[in-house]
Amino acid sequence: MNGFSLRDPQVIGTLAAATICLGGVAVYFALRKRPTAEEIERQRRDFLVQTGRIIDGTLLDISELDASESGRTVGMQLLLYKYEIGGVVYECSQDVTPLCDLVNLHDCRLGFPCSVRYDTHKPENSIVVAETWSGLRCTANSIPVRRVVTNPPQSRPAPLA
Repeated sequence: MNGFSLRDPQVIGTLAAATICLGGVAVYFALRKRPTAEEIERQRRDFLVQTGRIIDGTLLDISELDASESGRTVGMQLLLYKYEIGGVVYECSQDVTPLCDLVNLHDCRLGFPCSVRYDTHKPENSIVVAETWSGLRCTANSIPVRRVVTNPPQSRPAPLA
């Protein structure tokens, strides 16, 4: 035969070590701290700020849901926007409730262009606002205006004859 026996001390030691390792992995997964939904969303925004491609979009609407409508204790503020990639129009919304200190939704102008960051591998994964980046052009003052400066006419001395 092959000389393999379950009573062999090396086999017993190997099985015991494997069992302890698997038990340790199971305990780790059972006791580890799982990220909250807010942490996962913040990581998604950070990923898109770092690696996302920027495209022009349009701010469609602002929606404010109270606590009974949203199922949350604080309610929800949503930005609805659309953008087009490769002939496909994406209409998305972003929950900006955790970013309320960075964004004043009542100053945003609906129908105005905005910049959208999206994931090139999943174009439906997109944002308009993050902690370190904003694609909103909220007011008319935030849109650069080219001012034409005219030179005032200078008086010229009369030519000597």
